[in-house]
Amino acid sequence: WGVDYIKVDDLSSPYHQGEIEMVRKAIDQCGRPIVLSTSPGETPIEKADHVRKHANMWRMVNDVWDNWSDLTHLMQVARQWYPYIAPGTWPDCDMIPLGHLAIKGERGNDRMTKLTKDEQYSLMTFFTIFRSPLIFGGDLPSIDPFTLSLLTNQDVLRMHKESQNVRLVFQDQDKLAITSTDPHTGTYLAVFNLSDDSTRNIKVNLKDLGLSGSRKVRDLWSGKSLGKVNNQYAVTLRPHASILVEFLK
Repeated sequence: WGVDYIKVDDLSSPYHQGEIEMVRKAIDQCGRPIVLSTSPGETPIEKADHVRKHANMWRMVNDVWDNWSDLTHLMQVARQWYPYIAPGTWPDCDMIPLGHLAIKGERGNDRMTKLTKDEQYSLMTFFTIFRSPLIFGGDLPSIDPFTLSLLTNQDVLRMHKESQNVRLVFQDQDKLAITSTDPHTGTYLAVFNLSDDSTRNIKVNLKDLGLSGSRKVRDLWSGKSLGKVNNQYAVTLRPHASILVEFLK
């Protein structure tokens, strides 16, 4: 039939191991590569080795909608999945709930996403540095310029495509830091203020990123240089805000 991608619902929670193996076997016998996605979550972490052997992407949580609490829940569940991010096997953050999100009243009246701009940057920063599959959940014909800019930033997409060694630096109730590396350019760092009501100054030691000495820093979303840092990177973020930077070689 020329199909490249199959998403099968009601496989992940509860985990239907036999059916997943059945679909995998059918794909292997069809004579062409097909991406298999299992949905929806939460996929049990104890089935991690099985799911990455038989599927190419699997949902970590149930549907992620345009609520900040959905994103923070996803971030919490994702803590156990960092070791399983690898070429061909991707823990899946769900579709991107941005832009013109409801037209026929799905989960509410006709509306744009309810997430603030800070929250939208935080969602896209998490999805991309985590290297989740990126599938847009809004209406493309009526997309607005800001949403389009979030989906088409070439530097961010290059990080999503080419980075390696995604890992958690630290995470607690109020702050989160994630890093990854690019063998050609440098090291990436995403920092999030998860607090609902307080601006936070968040510090990250460069040695925790495998770096030392002085490094040039660039904001990946804007492309602007942020100067140099020595031994430690510090940033002040509004509630629910984030920053995505690259430390250049």
